[in-house]
Amino acid sequence: MNFSTAISTCLSKYATFKGRATRSEFWWFYLFTVLMGWGATIVGATLGDIGDVFSNIVTLIFLIPVLAAGSRRLHDIGRSGWWQLLMLTVIGVILLLVWWASDSKKESNEYGECVLA
Repeated sequence: MNFSTAISTCLSKYATFKGRATRSEFWWFYLFTVLMGWGATIVGATLGDIGDVFSNIVTLIFLIPVLAAGSRRLHDIGRSGWWQLLMLTVIGVILLLVWWASDSKKESNEYGECVLA
């Protein structure tokens, strides 16, 4: 999956927490959200007082799709999306990064069929 396909797929599944997402889909979309956050911060810095509000709005717009993509990515390796709550701890962030970077499970699981081509 390429950059633009990943963005369109994740945005079309804005709040879809069911199903599976490939590793490339998740990471390309995550890169897009980081770039959008940086862009919002840069633009916000030029807007003065309203800049912080603009940056926070952009962050909130992408919060649900990032959580949904992360949940679908965890489903792809056979884990529940609720494991994202580990993000609230330092050790949990490391564990989530390892899981998000893991290979997809080729077999079907309770979250659906394998999405690899």
